[in-house]
Amino acid sequence: MPIGELCSREVVFVTRGESIRAAAQIMRQHHVGDVVVVEEKPAQREPVGIVTDRDIVIEVIAKDLDLDSVTVGDIMSFNLVTARETDGVYETIQFMRTKGVRRLPVVNSKGGLAGILTVDDIIGLLSEEMTELAKLISREQALEKKKKR
Repeated sequence: MPIGELCSREVVFVTRGESIRAAAQIMRQHHVGDVVVVEEKPAQREPVGIVTDRDIVIEVIAKDLDLDSVTVGDIMSFNLVTARETDGVYETIQFMRTKGVRRLPVVNSKGGLAGILTVDDIIGLLSEEMTELAKLISREQALEKKKKR
């Protein structure tokens, strides 16, 4: 399955110039733990960074910085890793593990922001698959019992 089928297409995003306060308010409004930082390009938004709620706590609040004077661009991760919509689920899981990321912007063939994939999305998929396997085992056990009678 390509991750383009699994990722969330509703990505919460901001630009570099947004204040940390604005980014935090957007996260709260949308009930998310991160915002993807984008550059507006002709006909698409290109992901250039990401800011998480943890980044805000560690880089701004813990340092007692002014939430309105620090911008998203000041604290965003610059070594953004992304995945393509066509990448497979299992190769993406390995990639996320290798890079140590829990959130991964997904891009289209032109590098534009297409979605975001999170560990929660993957756990949801895997739990559905495990449930189906458990049903298969139960069904096979029930058939086995009928054959023995």
